[in-house]
Amino acid sequence: MIKGVHHVQITIPKGEEEAGRAFYCEELGIEEMEKPASLQGRGGFWLKLGHRQVHVGTEEGLDRLQTKAHIAYEVTDLDYWKQRLNMLGIEIIESVPIPGYERFECRDPFGNRMEFIKENEK
Repeated sequence: MIKGVHHVQITIPKGEEEAGRAFYCEELGIEEMEKPASLQGRGGFWLKLGHRQVHVGTEEGLDRLQTKAHIAYEVTDLDYWKQRLNMLGIEIIESVPIPGYERFECRDPFGNRMEFIKENEK
């Protein structure tokens, strides 16, 4: 039986960890957590989102702009995030509507697709 999702992984180019931390930790306000000592030499960093984790690894030789793979961040205020990301120079892309939710997508500075989603009030 699968109990749930423990973590997801995205990648950034090798050597871009400080820029990744600046975006994810400082600009988006996501808390960094310590990686296990056995994995610290592999590059990247880990983030904590509630009871879930985002592992930011490093990887070369791929075009992140060509993939639909993404993380959907559940938020309480979609307008805030649109404004915040616009201030950071991130282009907002309106998403195809789905019942019960408002959402938009964008790409992080490394090309990873991100979705911001909010459940409609009932």
